[in-house]
Amino acid sequence: MTGASLLIPVLVSLIPGYLLGSIPFGFVVGKALGVDIRKQGSGNIGATNVLRTMGRKWGVLVFTLDALKGLVAVLAIERLIGIDTAVAGPHLSEAQAGILAGVGCILGHNFPVWLGFKGGKGIATSAGVLLGLAPLATILALTVWVLTFYGTRYVSVASIVAAATLPTLIGIQQWIWRGRLDVVFWFAAVAAVLAIGRHRPNIQRLLAGTEHRFERKK
Repeated sequence: MTGASLLIPVLVSLIPGYLLGSIPFGFVVGKALGVDIRKQGSGNIGATNVLRTMGRKWGVLVFTLDALKGLVAVLAIERLIGIDTAVAGPHLSEAQAGILAGVGCILGHNFPVWLGFKGGKGIATSAGVLLGLAPLATILALTVWVLTFYGTRYVSVASIVAAATLPTLIGIQQWIWRGRLDVVFWFAAVAAVLAIGRHRPNIQRLLAGTEHRFERKK
């Protein structure tokens, strides 16, 4: 396998994933409502800041759209690589192509070229990517997110716990079914580390007791 023969399928996976991921749905939804989300709350364009500053309806919409772009990136590129052997040749499996598209999508969301490379934290987009790669484990991790959020009322805590839970679930599933860990597990582990790292300011605020907490409605 030559570097040139591998470069084309890698770029065919990464670049469309990045461009799709870089669509800043939080910013777009905010602008449609006359709000620059970058100047509200934490300044983040992700679903959490939209939820906090613009309300539950819009926060859920942005989370769904951010997750969908991750899911679409994986499934579309896997489909393309699977049917177009002229692009992939024998050099890239569908799973590998999906992971590359997912990496591109997450990078696009976190560092969108259209907004000066200042984006979100990638939780929703990572969830969408991993839903395409490991559906069962991702659904269970999202359930953990919901339970943790309703138990603590901290979005950041729920996101950190779910991020740590997902590769653990994928690892258990793969070990039981196959007796080994494959590339999807390692991708999930790296994505979890990156997602938790993007929450470093939240962790500092949690330790200082200043992190925003969603109060229960009376």
